[in-house]
Amino acid sequence: MIFLYSITVGIDKDLETEWLAWMKEIHFQKVMTLGYFENYKIYKVLTHEDETTVSYNIQYFSDSIERVVYYLNNEGKTLMEEHRAQFKDRHVVFNTLLQEV
Repeated sequence: MIFLYSITVGIDKDLETEWLAWMKEIHFQKVMTLGYFENYKIYKVLTHEDETTVSYNIQYFSDSIERVVYYLNNEGKTLMEEHRAQFKDRHVVFNTLLQEV
């Protein structure tokens, strides 16, 4: 069974390049090094874009709900706070945990 931790981030357009580079060069490496997820993907959202923001969806895949929950309750909180501090009030985040059926 596969579990998907999905995060949609809306970021101010003027920070898009900086945010994407930070995610690819720093954040994803930190998350994946922890070992809770087997793989991840990132997609640019092509609907609901407005003049000031752009959205991306990040998907982390795991075969263990226990590992995902542990991540969310522990290291994930630290990494989410790091993201908040880095991009302050210039983003919004929506998280969903899904189970393959």
